[in-house]
Amino acid sequence: MDTKKLTYGGIFIALGVLLPIAFHWVGLGRTFLPMHIPILLAGFIAGPLTAAVVGVITPLLSSVLTGMPPLAPTGLMMAVELPIYGWLAGAAYQRYSLGKIPSLVIAILAGRLVYGFLMWLALPLFGLEAIHPLYPIGAGLIGSLPGIILQLILVPATVGLLEHGSALSIAKES
Repeated sequence: MDTKKLTYGGIFIALGVLLPIAFHWVGLGRTFLPMHIPILLAGFIAGPLTAAVVGVITPLLSSVLTGMPPLAPTGLMMAVELPIYGWLAGAAYQRYSLGKIPSLVIAILAGRLVYGFLMWLALPLFGLEAIHPLYPIGAGLIGSLPGIILQLILVPATVGLLEHGSALSIAKES
């Protein structure tokens, strides 16, 4: 990982800790998935590997520093889910040259599937009744629709501004 990607990684980790604080402060954190946004941006801007590392570190660090998300089970599940978001967004966009929206949709769907699957696995561990695996997957998608819509608007717009403005250059994954 070069210095530029390391710097981007640090910025996205910081955003991933701070953005949820702002959203939770007004009661919208869980609905709008604010921690997911910097992870997705990391995939587009810094590449899949950097985004995956950011995706593992961010929920764990946020849990330790702010108590959000709670470390178990949510923080641990997010430390599996978010690297998938970041890696797929970066790989689809940078390595496979898919557009912003298709790359984002692939990452979001895969991430929500992993989240639902992990919820299905975790519920019995916490004494909750076993349920059909499609229930938490569907609930993860439906319950996070406002966040998904926000991601579909905000992430491509931000990446487009960064690419077409001279503020940042895309750090292609080696």
